[in-house]
Amino acid sequence: TFDPSRLTAQELAVARLVAVGMSNRQVASELFVSIKTVQFHLTHIYAKLGYTSRVRLVNEAGRYLDLPVRPQP
Repeated sequence: TFDPSRLTAQELAVARLVAVGMSNRQVASELFVSIKTVQFHLTHIYAKLGYTSRVRLVNEAGRYLDLPVRPQP
């Protein structure tokens, strides 16, 4: 399950934006960081939460945070 207490503030911000359907590029732009930084945070999020895919992060975080999912173009 999604446990935000295990994430840093920046990791949680990345998870929240990914959960609403943003791409790594969009997340990077929104948070004023590089795409590599977003990838770095996602790698740590997956490891901390035991996830192996972005889909699981989107599903779990979206459900936990009760976020609307934005459809991908």
